[in-house]
Parts: sequence; C-alpha cells; structure tokens
Amino acid sequence: MSTPPQQPPSSPQQPPSTPQQPQQPSSPPQQPLQQPDQPPATPLQQPQPTAYPYPNPQSPPQNPYAQPTLVNQPVPPPQQGAQQGNPYAVQPGYGYPPPAAPPSAGGNTAGRAVLWAVVGAVVASAGWAAGLYLTGGLGNSADLRGYRAPANLCSSADYSSFKEEYPVDDSSPTKNVLKDPALDQSYCSLSLKKTSASYGDAYLTIQVDLHKKTDPGPEFTATWKKYGDSHTDYDVSPVSGIGDEAYLVTQDTSNGSTTSGSRYATLAVRDGWMTYTMYYSAYFSSYDSDTDPPTLDDVTGWLKTDTKSTLERLKD
Repeated sequence: MSTPPQQPPSSPQQPPSTPQQPQQPSSPPQQPLQQPDQPPATPLQQPQPTAYPYPNPQSPPQNPYAQPTLVNQPVPPPQQGAQQGNPYAVQPGYGYPPPAAPPSAGGNTAGRAVLWAVVGAVVASAGWAAGLYLTGGLGNSADLRGYRAPANLCSSADYSSFKEEYPVDDSSPTKNVLKDPALDQSYCSLSLKKTSASYGDAYLTIQVDLHKKTDPGPEFTATWKKYGDSHTDYDVSPVSGIGDEAYLVTQDTSNGSTTSGSRYATLAVRDGWMTYTMYYSAYFSSYDSDTDPPTLDDVTGWLKTDTKSTLERLKD
C-alpha cells in the first residue's frame, strides 16, 4: 500500500493583504514587524465613491520616479518628537514644483516685516501729501492774493491813461466771464477812438485769470519770458515792481509810417496764482483818419500805469 504524500511543513501565517515573498536562496523570508497594539491587516476594501480628486483619499499620488519599496521590508516606527507629514500633500516629482520652504524660525520676523511695511507706507503717504500741498495739488492752497474776477471787467478795469489820446468811449465793448472750480476768468475788449468814427483807431484788451487748482508760474514764465522764441520780430523785456513777475512784449512794423504797418504792446503780469494781461494794438492804412498815432513808448507807459491801478481794484 502506497504511502500518502507528506504535507510540507506549514509556513508562518502571513497577513491576508500581504503577498508572499519569493524564497531567497541565502536567507529565510523576513517577517513584517508588528507595531504594538496595531490591529491586524484586513483584506483590501473596494474604494467608495468620494469627492476627493485622488482615487483613494488614504493613498495620495505616488512619485512615479521613486524607488520601489519591498512589501515585507520592515517599516521603522516614527521617531520621538518627529513632525508628521501631511498624507494628502502633493509629493515632489508628481508634475508640481517642490513645496516652498517653511518660514524661518522666530514668530516676530513676520510681524516686524509687516510693521516696517506699514511705517514705510505712512511715511510715503505723508511725503505725497506734503508735495501736493506745496505744489497746490490739494486744491485749497491756491495763492490768489485776494484777487477776484468781476462779472464786468470793462467797468472794473482802469484804462484812464488812454482817455486823453482816445476820448470817445466804446458804447458796446465785448465782455464775458467764466466761473469754474478750476478757473475764474474775466475778459474785456474795447475800441479806442479819437473821433466818433465807426471804426476804432486802436484796440485794448484786458483779461484776468484766477487759477484755483494749479500754479500757473512755470507756464507763465515759459510763455512770456520766451515769447520772442516762438514769435519773430518781438521785443521782450522784464518789468519790475508789478506782481511776482511781469514782461513787456512789443512790436512795431510801421517804420514810422502812419499809413501802413502796426504797433503792438502787451503787459503780462503774474501775482501768485493770478495772471493778468493788458494789450494794445493799432493797425495803419491809407483809409485811417488817425494821422498821429501814439508811439510805443507812450503806450507802454500807459499800460504800466493802468495795470497797477486795475490790479488794486481787483483785490477784495
């Protein structure tokens, strides 16, 4: 009678979820280290539906380039005091850059950085406000010196110096006024007549501007001090004793004739943020009845006198 085949000796019990390692020629199979009080492994469960983007919330994506790990290789227990990693964090090498390094130690570092940022912003804001105040950007610092822009500049201005040469009043002068938060402006244009002729022998124009938002100083200087740079055959000279700065611009193309050419003179004044101009013009032809027009020296003297008087009248 044949002997039944002998059963091989029973091998140690393996956890159900762990596949059996192939036999190594030099050493017996290793046993997994059991953690104290660790429940035995249970068979793999079917994944349950979840909103988590990975297939298994307990198994974050693995690095496809990482070295393979032996199933039965002992897992060292966590060291005492070691910081546990986030099991759901994306691992480096999975298509994302490595996580940023944590901030340097010291809880006061971030606080000090925020504090200095706030201090810098306050200092910058203070400097900006001071600059606006000095340059007039705040709107309430307009240096108007008490001047006003009247509704009828023709009746408020003084041009009496021209009356002896041109005694006939203009019955319908041109006048207008502008009132705006940025600018107040008054304008007057009138004819100067020696006789009761229909046409004027000369013309006088007066304008006052109150700049309430911006300082007109730089533009005023560029316009009038360098008037000769943009207009040929004009003479420009500074005038002292009127406002902060004043310029006299003149031109005479008549060459002494009373039947051709013209004579032109303008006095431009800036006093603070107020600008003022008074200009005279006379055009000669053979049809004019004025055979003895005033010289430019006479006209510039009248402009200076009447400008000083008018500016006094325009102050509150």
